[in-house]
Amino acid sequence: MDKWIELVKAKMSELKITQTELGERVGMSQGGIGHWLNKRREPGVAEMNRVLQALGMDFLEVAMVIREPQPVANDDMPLTQKYNPYFRYPVSEWSAPLQARESAPQPYGKPEDKQRFELTDYHARGAAFWLRVSGDSMTAPKGTSIPEGMLILVDPEAEAVPGKLVIAQWSDSHEAIFRKLDEEGGQRYLIPLNPTWPKALFTEECRILGVVVQATARF
Repeated sequence: MDKWIELVKAKMSELKITQTELGERVGMSQGGIGHWLNKRREPGVAEMNRVLQALGMDFLEVAMVIREPQPVANDDMPLTQKYNPYFRYPVSEWSAPLQARESAPQPYGKPEDKQRFELTDYHARGAAFWLRVSGDSMTAPKGTSIPEGMLILVDPEAEAVPGKLVIAQWSDSHEAIFRKLDEEGGQRYLIPLNPTWPKALFTEECRILGVVVQATARF
């Protein structure tokens, strides 16, 4: 929030725009702008982006919803992770997540490929890949919610334990699903975050393709 205020004030000064003029651009009063810039009230991401747009600046692009913890840097850490902590992983399709697992993680700066890649500072244990969330099965009314359109990073080698969000696929299905792995009475289930969707029994015919280690939204 402090950096956003600093950025907005600097841009206003550069453009010689007053709070009244900025308010007119975003359709609100000077007092409302003043509340935000003096931290008496906190705007939401959409409101912050309206102000940035009014000043001719780029939107805030990414908000992290979930993130698996990263190991603390030490002497035993691979140099690619310690000194170049950005990696690119392929964006896969739901109908072919297994194909994406053939791709190894690549440090930032490798030559471009025809396949689409997304950057992250997460150093995957396995051949990680991104998926774009489809549908509303993981949109929750409260708590953690991962709605349609968000990008999720899947690590095939992360441990799939109850409580983790996972990508699973049945042997007779061509497409994978995104669910929370849970356990009740010694039996495991694949549970949607949206309570209007049914949970599914996790059986031997179902395979965990990986654990969702990051979920990000673009604004």
